[in-house]
Amino acid sequence: QVQLVESGGGSVQAGGSLRLSCEFSGYTYSSLCMGWFRQAPGKEREGVAAIASDGDTSYADSVKGRFTISRDNAKNTLYLEMTSLKPEDTAIYYCAVDLALGMTAIEGLNLMSSRGMDYWGKGTLVTVSS
Repeated sequence: QVQLVESGGGSVQAGGSLRLSCEFSGYTYSSLCMGWFRQAPGKEREGVAAIASDGDTSYADSVKGRFTISRDNAKNTLYLEMTSLKPEDTAIYYCAVDLALGMTAIEGLNLMSSRGMDYWGKGTLVTVSS
């Protein structure tokens, strides 16, 4: 049973930082592309960051230079380091994984903004106040 559990969300003032974590289990994830997407009320789902099995990464233009995605397969954890947060970053953040082999980071990023990856967690809320 694939399981993804996000944590680390909370409230922070604009300009602050937050580190999200996603613990995964129930599958061998090392060869898969994983990522983070976010959803805010009234807005379309947006792929935020993706990381391929070889460590290559891809980011949405809206977060490039501010967010960093990383993975530690030994610890079964995916991370999203967020800095210089803005009110428009407010959303529920979800970690996700796709079962397709050989998926690149950019492909994963685009997939999260379209039909979505195969599995995702329950999400963690990030609220950025001005």
